[in-house]
Amino acid sequence: MDTDFLISLLTIIGIDIILGGDNAIVVALACRNLPLEIRNRAIVLGICLALVTRMSLTVVAVQLLEIPFLLAISGALLVYIAYSLLTEQADDREIEGGTSLWSAIKAIIIADLVMGFDNVIAVAGAAHGDHTLVLIGLLVSVPIIIWGSKLILKAFDRFPIIVYIGAGILAFTASRMITHEEMLAPLFYHHPIFTLCFQIFVIVGVILAGSYRIKSSKSFS
Repeated sequence: MDTDFLISLLTIIGIDIILGGDNAIVVALACRNLPLEIRNRAIVLGICLALVTRMSLTVVAVQLLEIPFLLAISGALLVYIAYSLLTEQADDREIEGGTSLWSAIKAIIIADLVMGFDNVIAVAGAAHGDHTLVLIGLLVSVPIIIWGSKLILKAFDRFPIIVYIGAGILAFTASRMITHEEMLAPLFYHHPIFTLCFQIFVIVGVILAGSYRIKSSKSFS
């Protein structure tokens, strides 16, 4: 297992941990009106079907990222997603809970498609075309969503620095996407010091910009 593969794998796992909370909330809201005896079945089936759909989208995204400049553009989009992770103060999305098994599963799949865009882009970028990494990343997300969500959300509340670490992971992934863009290879490939400085600039820039936005919002509230 080479270093790049290991770094990408750890990055994808980190992305799943950081972005898994929203998806866990989706599952809880979609199943909140179900009888207890079928709630667990809806959770497992809904997550599995949603992951199959997401896997297809991520594989497509991996292929699309081979289009010239699309990797760099997606990296820039992921920078914004990382910034949004820090500055989002409230989640006003409304998820309609199902009253039957299949209505709840449908709600999970639809909501996951809507809310999972950031995860798809991040995992596709971190995988760098390796479908094995995509598959591992999606499989890792299953136990995170099913069992780890409450712990993650409690950890976010108790240790706010974890959110900053998560934003840093996303920013790191975004910087790697931009520096791995083939059309920008002359700028980065032969200048490793500049590449490292650029990645540090992106990570620090996202964290500082997010921190400033949070402090500004609190001062005006």
